[in-house]
Amino acid sequence: MSGPNGEPGVTVRPEEEEEEEEVPEEEYAALNLMLDQINSCLDNLEEKNDVLNAKLHELLESNRQVRMEFRQQQTTSTDSQDRDA
Repeated sequence: MSGPNGEPGVTVRPEEEEEEEEVPEEEYAALNLMLDQINSCLDNLEEKNDVLNAKLHELLESNRQVRMEFRQQQTTSTDSQDRDA
């Protein structure tokens, strides 16, 4: 039988196992409160991330539109110059 860390030939007897400590109810309540606060902060960060992501997509689309308009203006300007020459 292997031991607790997978070492061959090492056995663990029940009396050598760690005893579970009793955790007071107040500590559970405090841990739950901290976890709730962490969860709330993570939710807030996720919401801000979603908003930033949406704004980034809007900015990219706007940039794409401006580039297309700029290229069209360049093409129109080049065509106009070719006809004038």
